[in-house]
Amino acid sequence: MDTLPDIYSFQRRLDELTAQMAEPSFYANARKATEISREQQGLRQMVEDHQAYERIVLEMAEHAALVKDPAADAELKLLAQAELPDLHQRCELLKEKVLRTMIPPEPSDSRNTVFEIRAGTGGDEAGLFAAELYRMYVRYAEGRGWKIQPMSSSVSDRGGFKEVIFLITGQQVYKQLKYESGVHRVQRIPVTEANGRVHTSTVTVAVLPEAEEVDVEIDPEDLEITVQRASGPGGQGVNTTDSAVRIVHKPSGLTVYCADDRSQIKNKARAMAVLRSRLLKLKEDEEHAKYAAQRRDQIGTGGRSERIRTYSFPQNRMTDHRIGLTLYSLPAVLEGNIDVIIEALQRAAFEEKLAELTGGPLPVRARGDADED
Repeated sequence: MDTLPDIYSFQRRLDELTAQMAEPSFYANARKATEISREQQGLRQMVEDHQAYERIVLEMAEHAALVKDPAADAELKLLAQAELPDLHQRCELLKEKVLRTMIPPEPSDSRNTVFEIRAGTGGDEAGLFAAELYRMYVRYAEGRGWKIQPMSSSVSDRGGFKEVIFLITGQQVYKQLKYESGVHRVQRIPVTEANGRVHTSTVTVAVLPEAEEVDVEIDPEDLEITVQRASGPGGQGVNTTDSAVRIVHKPSGLTVYCADDRSQIKNKARAMAVLRSRLLKLKEDEEHAKYAAQRRDQIGTGGRSERIRTYSFPQNRMTDHRIGLTLYSLPAVLEGNIDVIIEALQRAAFEEKLAELTGGPLPVRARGDADED
């Protein structure tokens, strides 16, 4: 049986935190005290689970030795043999629990999420599928009790979306949705196709953790803010006042446009929220020295050959190419039933992090359906 990584560094950190909590001035900074207490509790639970794991490993070894001992009582040997499967199961559960605790969570996992969906290759058909993906994510969010706040949108001629940006708020939103970033490819017969031919179109999805003002410092001098009259369909007053806001962050070149509300003040606030989230993502990528590669991995150029997922209507198939997962239940997926996909992606990410932690081999990615056109 594979053993757990050494726990010494975690035990040492636990001792440090416990010593800090014993100091008279510990609660002088309430926020810091809460953070330290939470970390200390998590580490204490990990150490206790690790100790329980080691006790079960020892117990299993004793049972196995008893089963092989020719001089042992036959009834005791049978009892030991019968208990081994249960001990093994408890051991594996504790092992995974400890390993999951050893892998630190991403700092942004608990954040709300700014979702950006854009039509890629495929013209009107790409815009129509962008609208369907938007509906899919809204259905998924509603099913989890999350809230949706529209931030910006641009409607295509046939009722789809050239672009739609919205905020999802709730518990662990970014943790659940961060693996949705990338090129989503659709294969089907468009409503505009007279000859019944299957077309391939793409939609790009970017998932950004919502940034707070303390996360990113923005110098007002770095912003170019313009207001203008909103264009396109809207309610009374939308197209008759200068309510649309465009913000350009000059150092990074990022541009945000928001016109979904009649209020210029609200549009500006929403545009700033999107800008902060984009700058936070930029900052995180730069800290990991992988910005260019991550940007390319996340949304690519929107070309047909770049994709993380394919939705094939003729085959009633959804395939996630990163993990080799194929589901033949496309209508259910587009209704927002994507838990099985998200759980599989999270599991694959855990296994990769686990391989880094333990120095073991990376899991072999499934082939076959994952590489279908």
